[in-house]
Amino acid sequence: MDVTLHLAQDPEADELLGRSPLAALVGMLLDQQIPMEWAFKGPSAIARRMGADDLDAHEIAAQDPEAFAALLSDKPAVHRYPGSMAKRIQQLCQYLVEHYDGNAELVWKGVDDGRELLKRLQELPGFGKQKAQIFLALLGKQLGVRPEGWREAAGAYGEPKSFRSVADITGPQSLAKVRAHKQEMKAAAKAAKAARQ
Repeated sequence: MDVTLHLAQDPEADELLGRSPLAALVGMLLDQQIPMEWAFKGPSAIARRMGADDLDAHEIAAQDPEAFAALLSDKPAVHRYPGSMAKRIQQLCQYLVEHYDGNAELVWKGVDDGRELLKRLQELPGFGKQKAQIFLALLGKQLGVRPEGWREAAGAYGEPKSFRSVADITGPQSLAKVRAHKQEMKAAAKAAKAARQ
């Protein structure tokens, strides 16, 4: 895995995401209730604060929970909810240590069936079906991980040029399209809720 991603819209953060499977997973985990770019800058900020140029699942899993939460809380905070996200990141890393010897890439390396890969992603702490499908689409569309049936397993996120998620962000223009799609979905959900009342 060594590609150029444009999810954080920051060269240093994107470089880490493109070469580090764990950074990509942590960025995806952080991508909730904050802007996408903020979420995907998180892994780079965590690595820098830990005095490293990459993330290490063994090291993160072994951190004192309070110290790790404090690391994410330092200004600027890595997430709107740094304490709870620190706990989730540690749970993810502990799972990777227990099931994949701390090597995040082993979650997908050698998997030849899209449904099996989706199942593995959904087993990760903090990854529900939607998050797992989006990450599967990111793997297939931008990171060259394309087991048989990956598009179908990723659902609508696997459709070519669907601009529904981070899987389709390759620069500022596609970011704007994804943002527009998300705003349309929010407006539609709001209208549906108002119609039910």
